[in-house]
Amino acid sequence: MHVHFLDPYRPLVSPIHALDGRVKFVLTVAFILTVSLTPYGAWPVYLLLLSLMISVEILSGLGVGFVLRRANLALPFVLAALPLVFTTPGRELARLPIGPWTLVATVEGMLHFINVALKSWLSVQAAIVLASSTPFPDLLLAMRAVRIPRLLVAMFGLMWRYLFVLADEGLRLMRARASRSGHARRVDGEARRARAGGSLGWRARVTGGMAGSLFLRAIERSDRIYVAMLSRGYDGEVRSFALPPLSLRAQSTLWIGLSVLGILWLTGLLAWG
Repeated sequence: MHVHFLDPYRPLVSPIHALDGRVKFVLTVAFILTVSLTPYGAWPVYLLLLSLMISVEILSGLGVGFVLRRANLALPFVLAALPLVFTTPGRELARLPIGPWTLVATVEGMLHFINVALKSWLSVQAAIVLASSTPFPDLLLAMRAVRIPRLLVAMFGLMWRYLFVLADEGLRLMRARASRSGHARRVDGEARRARAGGSLGWRARVTGGMAGSLFLRAIERSDRIYVAMLSRGYDGEVRSFALPPLSLRAQSTLWIGLSVLGILWLTGLLAWG
């Protein structure tokens, strides 16, 4: 059973896909840092960064809608910044009575919240474009090329590779559960599939048992995999052929991208810092 749905990579033909993985990784990190370090209130700079991000999404062939739909999944986490709306002093925007308490929303607090949400939204879009246009092995090689610690890169690689193994074990358990608890009922002379299983309590017990079984299976399989890796000479380093030097085109793209991001950050810092 294959679980390819976990892999965000989309094999397309585009200038972004063809770009060297090291360049894409460095530019993505630089973009996220630029977004994070842009001062509060630099809305024109945010607009330019958004325009730049949309241009990259179009060039990648992924489509703006594809990236935005996946970026929206991260928006619920932005709610962690919602208290800023009520704790930041400023002009009153609205009052929200909650029992004996009254929360006062301010204009400044709302702007701070929008600032945090916009930064998170832009950063997630950049990460989605990187993951969707670059195979994961190329990302690992790019991390090693920029001198990210070997142990950290190895942890990323193993976590990603065996996430599919864990998902495969989970799907096997779900298939076994369905084969042992599914049944059909006859309605108006026609056999229709009913919901498998019994009450909510029964489902909770079965889910708990499945979670425990998955945990034990994961431990046993990880031991077998680790022994097999050791027998093949694994010592913590995933070796590969030496990466070729960056082409002139890749170097030009890298320096132009870094220059544009640096100019945008300096503009925001000087005008709104």
